Amino acid sequence: MPEFSRRRFLTIFAAAGTLATVPFTLKAQEQIRTWKGVAMGAAASISLSHPNADNILSRATRELERLENIFSLYREHSTLAQLNRDGVIDAPPFEFLECLGLCGIINRASGGLFDPTVQSLWRLYAQSHSQGCPPENESIRETLFRTGWDKVAINQGRVSFKRPNMAMTLNGIAQGYVADRIAKLLRHDGLNNVLINTGEFAALGGHPEGKDWPVSIDTGLGIRKEKVMLRDNALATSLPNGTFFDQAGLVGHILDPRTGLPAQARTTSVSVTATSAAAADGLSTAICLMNKGEADKLLTQFPSARMV
Repeated sequence: MPEFSRRRFLTIFAAAGTLATVPFTLKAQEQIRTWKGVAMGAAASISLSHPNADNILSRATRELERLENIFSLYREHSTLAQLNRDGVIDAPPFEFLECLGLCGIINRASGGLFDPTVQSLWRLYAQSHSQGCPPENESIRETLFRTGWDKVAINQGRVSFKRPNMAMTLNGIAQGYVADRIAKLLRHDGLNNVLINTGEFAALGGHPEGKDWPVSIDTGLGIRKEKVMLRDNALATSLPNGTFFDQAGLVGHILDPRTGLPAQARTTSVSVTATSAAAADGLSTAICLMNKGEADKLLTQFPSARMV
């Protein structure tokens, strides 16, 4: 199953177009250079202005490839795919453990609504609807027995599932986490004024012209008129009905880990800004299952985060 079917790439793009290489009038007399490709199942780009831009972008894309080999659901030998296949992985990479640590924080803060172990539920829905019918209630109940963040054992040397036939997806947080890692890599090299898009956005500094990076959002009903301005900040967007299991477009892909049913609370996109793209990504996913009061309560636990 191609990864694009797991989570529809929301049409989120910089207001300057699709961030292709275009001749801006920059104070530094350097054009903005942009790499465009695919990362973590979404259209991706990295835009910056630097005399050594090609080499920098080449290094950044190699890092993207390395991280995809950790977090991809659909690469047979990725760390995540091995965990899902074997139920255990020894000596997991640092990045995998760090991302799981953040998953645990958001899981607890959201009262369990952010739960990467819903992958087995997702498989059930995908298989059932591919045969033309929804999953039976008994199948949903049986699958819920194999979900829950408390059923994942995590330590420095090993990650394992406590029950057989469990599976995990990090699609609700890994795009943001990867954006954060690329930003950290470039910041370590002394870069500033970079916009990273891995399906979620991370702005390292602002636009090379001195302004903030303007980013537009597709709400699911159209492009939002007001742009989100990013500077040393991140933006993530989730849409409960961005992908459907059924032909009629009624069964969305974000599943409630309490009931095993598709998200019902929201039908338009949820966008969150935060200093961490991973945090914004995980929070926007959880908020798809919340009403406004619940969402506001969640965000109070993350001082830099807000809905936009």
